[in-house]
Amino acid sequence: MKHQDRTLRIIGGNWRGRKITFPEHDGIRPTGDRVRETLFNWLMHDIRGSDCLDLFAGSGVLSIEALSRGANHVTLIENNDSASAGISQNLSLLDADPNTFNNIRTDAIDWLGRCDTGFDLVFIDPPFASDLLPAVLNHLANRQIARKFIYVETPEKLETSDLPDQWSLYRQKRTGSVHYSLCITG
Repeated sequence: MKHQDRTLRIIGGNWRGRKITFPEHDGIRPTGDRVRETLFNWLMHDIRGSDCLDLFAGSGVLSIEALSRGANHVTLIENNDSASAGISQNLSLLDADPNTFNNIRTDAIDWLGRCDTGFDLVFIDPPFASDLLPAVLNHLANRQIARKFIYVETPEKLETSDLPDQWSLYRQKRTGSVHYSLCITG
């Protein structure tokens, strides 16, 4: 993959138009421009001042977009060394306030098992070939980590039956082979 193919543009907010790069790695599948634009349009009245959790952060673009649009704080969880280093580099190049983010290189499931904090918005974009989504959703619900919104990217349409009992599908779309859903708690 060429360097230019590993470049993403920030869609809105303070860093609108700025570009970030991500390392070459088969497991990184960044959320595309159109999907991010739709997602943040859905969240336009809720993102400012929110605390966000980005599981399987990959390029970190969802968290960076959230910070650009006024999120209070983001916690990025990424297990891949080069991806996590790339996130740190991008946040540094954007001159992001270090008090507004935690970039943690660790396994998402292990981290969720130790998490004792709640988040207004949780981004979940696990590797499509994995079977991690049910365990992640259960951790989030059982430990009450997700307070309001849960954003999920999947290769197949997410069904209400896939969600914990107290959650519901709020919005859902598909672009190409990616289904993306915004769920609400309570």
